Amino acid sequence: MEYTPPTASETGPFRFDNSFARLPEQFYARVEPTPVAEPWLIKLNRALAEELQLDVEALERDGAAIFSGNRVPAGAEPLAMAYAGHQFGTFVPQLGDGRAILIGEVIDRNGKRRDIQLKGTGKTPYSRRGDGRAALGPVLREYIVSEAMHALGIPTTRALAATVTGQPVYREEILPGAVFTRVAASHIRVGTFQFFAARGDMEAVRALADYVIDRHYPEIKGDGRPYLALFKTITERQAALIARWLHVGFIHGVMNTDNMTVSGETIDFGPCAFMDTYDPKKVFSSIDQFGRYAYANQPAIGQWNLARLAETLVTLFDPAADTAVDLANEVLTGYGSVFQEHWLEGMRRKIGLATAEDGDLERIQTLLTLMHKGNADFSLTFRQLAACVEDDASDAQLAGLFQNPEALLPWLADWRGRLGREPRAPDERAAAMRAVNPAFIPRNHRVEQAIDAAVRDADFSLFEALVDVTSMPYEDQPQHAAHAEPPKPGEEVLQTFCGT
Repeated sequence: MEYTPPTASETGPFRFDNSFARLPEQFYARVEPTPVAEPWLIKLNRALAEELQLDVEALERDGAAIFSGNRVPAGAEPLAMAYAGHQFGTFVPQLGDGRAILIGEVIDRNGKRRDIQLKGTGKTPYSRRGDGRAALGPVLREYIVSEAMHALGIPTTRALAATVTGQPVYREEILPGAVFTRVAASHIRVGTFQFFAARGDMEAVRALADYVIDRHYPEIKGDGRPYLALFKTITERQAALIARWLHVGFIHGVMNTDNMTVSGETIDFGPCAFMDTYDPKKVFSSIDQFGRYAYANQPAIGQWNLARLAETLVTLFDPAADTAVDLANEVLTGYGSVFQEHWLEGMRRKIGLATAEDGDLERIQTLLTLMHKGNADFSLTFRQLAACVEDDASDAQLAGLFQNPEALLPWLADWRGRLGREPRAPDERAAAMRAVNPAFIPRNHRVEQAIDAAVRDADFSLFEALVDVTSMPYEDQPQHAAHAEPPKPGEEVLQTFCGT
């Protein structure tokens, strides 16, 4: 008989049904959050809470205690998940949730299973030498950026709440502590499979694969090769996801295998950022000294990470080792064309094209080269291009974004010729372009300003404003026009750091 969890009103704010906790014990460590001194709730994402079918009024009343870990809600089964991972190419056989605790799972109003996880709630068996805590700044960054990604329409983990703990954390300096409440389709990663494969526990690998199929991809259960179908589906999801990152100028910053989900969601917003001026070699992470995770390297790193996943699953693809390897390589080889298809389709939409022509790839690459040479702002260039569809006079404003405006003019002429071969009303085309080219992204200098005000002065007004503005990224919002502007001299943020 199928399990029917109780209603939220019967159990408190949450209606838990904790399937991961029913897996064998080697998948996790059961652990309770460590209480904190004086928690208070910075922000509750009411819309998401309602989507998750939570008791919003109870969370507004008791959220500080619940989201800080001081009160474990009824039905929760707190645990830290086990996983391994390649970090900057070096394999670490045991990582796991060192500062995060999965308190349980809920079924949202669309019938989808979602994890509720607290980040920054104290030590777990996987903390190694860490304190298991999180500083306020990284908590606010993850809240801002993950919700902005959702508003942009990109698959991502979500922010349910941010809470101050009332006690300090000790890093290079003393900082206020905080806890981030994250929601995900699941927190299962490539590194979760690596954890068991590295120990030769193929029974656990198979059990995990079966769980992922049941939870995320039940449509492939009847496939003749379900584990190969699982790998192919994850590969296609990642190719599409990374293409969408590139469409908005997003740089993840730390694409380790423990930061790649099998659900196809963006996860872990540590040293991430959105580009201002376009540079394919742009890196923000303070620890990525060799550019491994630079903007343009992200597609290839995605394929590399997927190859590591294939290594954990390959014996499940076919009893014959050679056949199994050939099947895995066929999927991995196809990754490039799947990514290119998604990327090119999205870039066509960004420049106002609804049909395909052979020269489109070169046309797009030429624009990107001009943007790079001209130090043009990534987001503003594509947003302003929509105005050029409706009014030729807007060409000068677009060209003004480039250090060498004259260099853009031949491209604009070629682009208009291409548009002419695809009859479409200018207002319709411009509206379609604005629907995929955001006016507002969480620009790094704005994020840092919001963090600085909160950390130094307990002023959360900039944080609230940035969350509000980026919740409607494709709307013009003239009253918030300043948030669309790139950083002024002296405001540019060149490095970001891990921290949650």
